[in-house]
Amino acid sequence: MAVVETRNLTKVFKEGELGAVNDVSLATEEGEFLVFLGPSGSGKTTLLRMIAGLETPTSGEILIGGQLVNHLSPRERRIAMVFQSYALYPHLTVYKNIAFPLKAQKVPKEKHDAKVQWAAGLLGIGRLLDRKPRELSGGERQRVALARAIVREPAVFLLDEPLSNLDAKLRASAREELEQFQARVGTTTIYVTHDQVEAMAMGDRVVVMEKGKVRQIGTPADVYDEPADTFVATFLGSPPMNLVSAGGTITGFRPEHFLPARAAAIPDSVPMRLAFSHEEYLGAERILYGTLADGSCAGAKVVSRIASTHAGVFAKDTTYDFAVEKRHLKLFDEATGIRKR
Repeated sequence: MAVVETRNLTKVFKEGELGAVNDVSLATEEGEFLVFLGPSGSGKTTLLRMIAGLETPTSGEILIGGQLVNHLSPRERRIAMVFQSYALYPHLTVYKNIAFPLKAQKVPKEKHDAKVQWAAGLLGIGRLLDRKPRELSGGERQRVALARAIVREPAVFLLDEPLSNLDAKLRASAREELEQFQARVGTTTIYVTHDQVEAMAMGDRVVVMEKGKVRQIGTPADVYDEPADTFVATFLGSPPMNLVSAGGTITGFRPEHFLPARAAAIPDSVPMRLAFSHEEYLGAERILYGTLADGSCAGAKVVSRIASTHAGVFAKDTTYDFAVEKRHLKLFDEATGIRKR
């Protein structure tokens, strides 16, 4: 295991343009599962590739296990990377795919079998060793890619959207397997994704990125419940946080905290009126859409998320009493978007 640290790391692809990564300083904890989360173009993959040694930083430092590695090749950094495509060799068997890094590292051939069997056993793919990648399912290919990575016994795993090619059902099971695998081996892992469900479900901590900058680092609960700015507030959550502007301040509240007044019958709450327009039924939940009906924020679009078991029937173009507990209200500066309270 090892700590990965970046110090003022920047990557500019074209002079005069905003960098793909801008002055990023962060550090993993030893053995943690750290997730880089952000939309397309946020710089998360470029940051990962610099840590891996596949991109050269414009400026800044990268340390792995306390050692400066800017000048080291990917192989010398003691990292293993799993890509979105898995990058398996189609003409080789699973066994030979897993053993390939050992050959590249010049590990004595007599030690290959024990290491391959160990890695395959950890991932539960011992029965697949004689097959070719084309004979495997997407989830099985992912496990082969992980086995090929772990056979090197790296200090750090770097995973670049490894589940994105799987269908929704398989992604859920593969996510669970990946979590269990990382917990077993205890290797420091950095995982890149644009999927907030993956980030929230898997990460010990989440690094939220936008336009090459880190907007917030924290536990999944931290970044969801206590967003640092309006970008984080609206990027996380489905539907995202409601943001209502008034007098230089933006008030934010999550849809699940914006409830029909009777359901939110709590003394310390802020009353609001919802001009209801339509709803979506999502099985366990109902999503209610509309606008605020009263005061200086009248006309602001808002969303409520309630349980499908809620007895209320909402009629289009009708106004209803809603409320939000004061403890759930977040205040942001309108000019900068930065959280005030």
